[in-house]
Amino acid sequence: MPDETPPEDPLEDPPERLDRLFDELEELEDAVETPEARQQVREVMRAAMHVSRPPGAFGNVVKGFGREDLAEALLGSVLFGIPMFVEGGTQEVGEYLAGHPLSFVGTLCFAVGMVVGILYVADIQDVRVSNPILGVVPRRLVGVVGVSFLTALLLMTGWGRVDWSTPGLAIADVVVAFVPMSIGAALGDILPGT
Repeated sequence: MPDETPPEDPLEDPPERLDRLFDELEELEDAVETPEARQQVREVMRAAMHVSRPPGAFGNVVKGFGREDLAEALLGSVLFGIPMFVEGGTQEVGEYLAGHPLSFVGTLCFAVGMVVGILYVADIQDVRVSNPILGVVPRRLVGVVGVSFLTALLLMTGWGRVDWSTPGLAIADVVVAFVPMSIGAALGDILPGT
């Protein structure tokens, strides 16, 4: 029986070949019927990811979002957020945002846009979307944004930097801290390359 695999394109870059390999493995994972076969395909994908990873922190394929990723995002969030908790300017900007709803929404959109840019556009790492929520929303995006916002909320409250008797002002202060924390969370998550 003749070999039906197409010949390798000598002009195709190795990363493009790897992308094609991962795409084909994902198709195979969807096509197999038994859980054992799916597990074998996943093991092959993990092995291929490990072998394709160059040494160092950059140029890795980042796929899935687990506890380690959440911990890295939390660490990056806290490292970028600590200055925001002790700086009085956070409350000044929060007061402004509390009185200007368009600026408040724009600030939130800017923070989420920066996270999307760092994770999926800037090409710092090859970040793959895996098992999106409702088939659309990337788990990594939800995890990074969620952990940075929750950390800002808890630390700002715990350190007495917000007064919840004025909830509009309190949430605006949290959003101000959230902006750099979300950037730190995104970088903390993908820079180690795990």
